[in-house]
Amino acid sequence: MSSPLYAVATASFEAACRLESLPAHHPARALHGHSYLAQLRCRYPDHSDPEALRQQLQQAVTPLDYCDLNRVIAEPSDENIARWLHTQLKPLQPQQIGIQSVATQGVDLDSQESAHIWHRFRFEAAHQLPNVPPGHPCGRMHGHGFEVILHLQQPLHGAIMGYDYRQLQQLWQPLHQQLHQRCLNDIAGLENPTSEQLCRWIWRQLKPKLPLLSWVTSYETHSSGCHYNGEQYHIWKELRFESALKRAVAGQPRLYGHSYRIRLHLTAPLDAVLGWTVDYGEVKQLFQPIYQQLDHQLLNQQLAEPSLPNLLYHIEAALVPRLPQLSRIDLLQTPEIGAVLQRETGEPVVPV
Repeated sequence: MSSPLYAVATASFEAACRLESLPAHHPARALHGHSYLAQLRCRYPDHSDPEALRQQLQQAVTPLDYCDLNRVIAEPSDENIARWLHTQLKPLQPQQIGIQSVATQGVDLDSQESAHIWHRFRFEAAHQLPNVPPGHPCGRMHGHGFEVILHLQQPLHGAIMGYDYRQLQQLWQPLHQQLHQRCLNDIAGLENPTSEQLCRWIWRQLKPKLPLLSWVTSYETHSSGCHYNGEQYHIWKELRFESALKRAVAGQPRLYGHSYRIRLHLTAPLDAVLGWTVDYGEVKQLFQPIYQQLDHQLLNQQLAEPSLPNLLYHIEAALVPRLPQLSRIDLLQTPEIGAVLQRETGEPVVPV
């Protein structure tokens, strides 16, 4: 049985809005504007052409572009904009529609009115991993611009808005003060500050104060990170490959190319000594033989029809014997078009 596959498309729009239901002191009551990003996620078999899906999403957001949203949507919160798009795109049966009003926050709404609300934060810190083998680069003192995403899962039951982003900022601030411009090894509970241990530390600090917290994500670098939900760890490693392909475009064969972005998600138990699940470097090394077949290559040499689904299933078949912990693959052929292969249920719904 094939792993479930989802198509993902994004479209942007510029708009002004005001949220008059908010308290009088709230800044979003005043007229203001955003550069919005909308994301559509659907089951793939019904939408074999991801470019057509992106065009349908772009058409759906066109009435919102460069307008006063209050003239179209009575109370244009991120949640209500997602609801409005669900209605516009109902024939596509969206699994989820996401609205990102700024780069650091957004909401993903499913058809059952369950909202995934997220906010991204950043801090600068040093750390070293004391238990890695001799010679491992992470055993040396070094540093990162860490990013953390707090994820909430909240049934809306028709509410105009879910959890206020500003409340998340207030809850995060005490942790920021403990983590920012510090050496993580000096903080109690972070003596071995891997991405996994950092996620667990943040979870334990916030979950008692924030019952809606569903996942914590930490980005150690722009290409690697971890998700934690209080029980399970899911790490990911992101890579890019440059490929050419021959496919029919408007009924005519064409040779063209993409800069693909792939994110490999893995689920594994925590190593009690090393404090991680799988070494990010090991993931990259095990993917290397497949990467060499794809990068700066003509994909038709590997696949007769190098569509996104075929490419994902090809990578899955080649990688699972090497990385049995593989739980999900995200593959973007452009920043606006991609697909998600979901090998394991229960994966965090995070921005692709």
